[in-house]
Amino acid sequence: MPHFERLYNFACWLTHDRQEAEDLVQETYAKALKGFSSFQPGTNFRAWIYRILRNAFLTSRTGLKATATVPLDLDGGEEAWPTDKETPESILLQRSDSQLVQQALQQLPVAYREILLLCEVEEMSYQEISAALVIPMGTVMSRLSRARRALRGVLQQQFAKRTN
Repeated sequence: MPHFERLYNFACWLTHDRQEAEDLVQETYAKALKGFSSFQPGTNFRAWIYRILRNAFLTSRTGLKATATVPLDLDGGEEAWPTDKETPESILLQRSDSQLVQQALQQLPVAYREILLLCEVEEMSYQEISAALVIPMGTVMSRLSRARRALRGVLQQQFAKRTN
């Protein structure tokens, strides 16, 4: 199944629930198989399948009510850190910072969260994001700028609370 791991990762970020993400990816592949005749050869398959996942998410019971704030562990396991360069203290600080970023992402509206994830985590081009979200390229750029600004603001608040 092409792009399975990346679709599942994106679905986890959107739903904040592993079982919901599994259901969402399964629904995405079912819809893609059913509607494969609508895929135009020569176009971007990755953007097409992400669009199906996004639309399935938005029409699901969790999509429009994405308010869960449970921290999400992307890998499902512990991160492997090089033992020769890092101390337990530095590992703790890095994990803490990672958790702050995840919590900050969860506080963003779905439109901002999804565009940040597609660009920064999935490393999709603006063109791919435009196709996946069915929005103009200019909207991708402006929404990404606003999303980054909003994320920066949430992180600044979190760091301020952390230092007080």
